[in-house]
Amino acid sequence: MHIQYILRLATRNMWRQKFRSLMTLLGIAVAILSFGMLRTVVDSWYAGAELGSASRLITRNATSLTLPLPLSHAERIRRVPGVDSVTYANWFGGIYIDEKNFFPQFAVDADTYFKVYDEFVVDPKELSDFKLDRRGVIVGEKTARKFKWKVGDQVPLRGTVYPGNWSFVIRGIYKGKDSKVDTSQMIMHWTYVNEKTKAILPSLADRVGIYVTNLAPGATPSMMSSLIDAQFRNSVSETRTETQKAFQLGFIAMVDTILAAIQTVAYVVILIIMAVMANTMAMAARERTREYATLRSLGFSAGFINTLILGESLALSVFGAVAGILLSFPAARAFFSVTRDLFLVFDITSTTVMLQLGSALVIGVVAAIAPMVNSRRIRIVDGLRAIT
Repeated sequence: MHIQYILRLATRNMWRQKFRSLMTLLGIAVAILSFGMLRTVVDSWYAGAELGSASRLITRNATSLTLPLPLSHAERIRRVPGVDSVTYANWFGGIYIDEKNFFPQFAVDADTYFKVYDEFVVDPKELSDFKLDRRGVIVGEKTARKFKWKVGDQVPLRGTVYPGNWSFVIRGIYKGKDSKVDTSQMIMHWTYVNEKTKAILPSLADRVGIYVTNLAPGATPSMMSSLIDAQFRNSVSETRTETQKAFQLGFIAMVDTILAAIQTVAYVVILIIMAVMANTMAMAARERTREYATLRSLGFSAGFINTLILGESLALSVFGAVAGILLSFPAARAFFSVTRDLFLVFDITSTTVMLQLGSALVIGVVAAIAPMVNSRRIRIVDGLRAIT
């Protein structure tokens, strides 16, 4: 009953200056919303790597990803015990009309690619048509929806890695096995690209960017990585094999500084609102100096007054945080709707919500410290003489 009385009194105190309290609540809500969104941006950058298959390995040139590997490596990798299936792919890097129309494009081995990447779901008839047409491509439903493409459409691309003007025909549209599968890619025939490359850029012909290996059940990724790389040790084209997750994290590492800056900004936002909240509580406590002195003279302890101050501060921060958290979910959906090309997923995680709540509690406690200390220092006589 005593706790309920204190909470009710603290909540009433919070609304004694309605405009100031509303502005403080709004500031906390915006800060918590911003914190959640910035945290989600960082989480979403890592989401693709986290979704990588644990039983899938990527093999690339040990010197640099930009240096291709011989096509002959495929058969040697396939013979390694513990390998279930192997495919290969080259980054194509074509431009569709304008540089801003970016989407991933890969020249692949048509017979094995969709067996290895079984999370890409393609209609059997469309897959068969794709294999029969050397100029055929299969595109993800996200990219097809973005450009309003349909099966049978012509897609012109201006080459960058492979120079010249290219024209492809959409023979199929793939979907993801679940909502977290990347459906933004365009898949084309490696044999077709390689054939044209022999005529325009022979140095890139019969070369492969990466090999993708699915492991047999029971095979250990770390051991298999070592066995595959051992096949090519001390050769002209040594390899580096790693899990799909590690491979994707290597790309994310290129923007680590930016991600660290975003995380820093997220916490700076919390520090700023903490300072604002501390000022609000200091003003509120100063206005109630005589009231606190009166309570002390009536026999209420300093601990009771400190509890009132802490309760009011926590009420403000928690109410504001709840509003910010509730706003985070529609804000995330709206943000994702206009940034689908950048992120595979954009979900507010339970960890982010817990951090938002934790930040609100820290704000409430820290903002109450100075007023609580000052209320203990003021003598009852001085407090009763205070003009507020």
